[in-house]
Order: sequence, then structure tokens, then C-alpha cells
Amino acid sequence: MEGVLQLQRQLIDYTTSLYNEGFLDDQFTQLQQLQDESNPDFVVEVVSLFFEDSERLLNELSKALDQQSVDFKKVDAHVHQLKGSSSSIGAQRVQRICIAFRNYCEEKNIEGCLKSLQQVKNEYSLVKNKLESLFKLQQQLSAACGSIPME
Repeated sequence: MEGVLQLQRQLIDYTTSLYNEGFLDDQFTQLQQLQDESNPDFVVEVVSLFFEDSERLLNELSKALDQQSVDFKKVDAHVHQLKGSSSSIGAQRVQRICIAFRNYCEEKNIEGCLKSLQQVKNEYSLVKNKLESLFKLQQQLSAACGSIPME
């Protein structure tokens, strides 16, 4: 039983740190609340779609910003999509950078756009690693037959 309690404590602490460090916001809590017995993998599935979507958009953004003449409308459309999908899972640090990114698009500021792209890639890979670790902890806990504690 000791192992289960330890894992629960670890999971709660880790989850709390993700909120405290601003990686996640209440939107993620709401996602978790939509998950139940009938749909135990709901959050993992939604987040996996976010990962696929983000990677596609980040590639599109890299390509779009690499052109001789940058189509800022196209760049802005991609950033807008990324902002939407990051906000839908509560990845608020990614979302915040997207807001600044869109301002650079509006100003047609290529330097600002390139800097934002780098920041967004960094924040995205951070939140991806953090969420993958969170899911691993949840799996370990399920495997240890403990219940996943809800905040």
C-alpha cells in the first residue's frame, strides 16, 4: 500500500507544480473532469491530438517563415490555430507566446516572428515532456491499483 500512497503524493505534487509554474491552467482541470469510467483515456487522447496538431503547425510555421517573401496572413492563421489548440488543453505558456507572435505577424516583423517561433517551440517541447511525465505517473498509479487522486 505504501507504494500507492507514495505515487499518489508524487502525482499530486507534480500536477500542482505544473499549475504553479504556469504550464497548465484551469482548462486542463476541466478536461480532467470530463474523463470518467466510460472514457478513461479521454485526456490522453485529447492531448495526443494537441501534440499532432502542434507539430504540424510548427512545421508549417518554420516553412512559412523560411520563404523569401513571408506571407504574414498565412503565418498568423497558423499561430491562431496553435493558440486555439493550446488554450483548449490549458497549455497557457504556449498560448501566451502565440499572443505576442500574432502581434509580430500584424506588424510584419520577421525578427519578432522568428524569435516567437523559437520560444513557442521551446515551450511546446517543455509542456509536451511535462504532460508525458504526468501521464506516465498516472499509468504507474493505475498499475499499482491505486485510484488517481483528483485535486
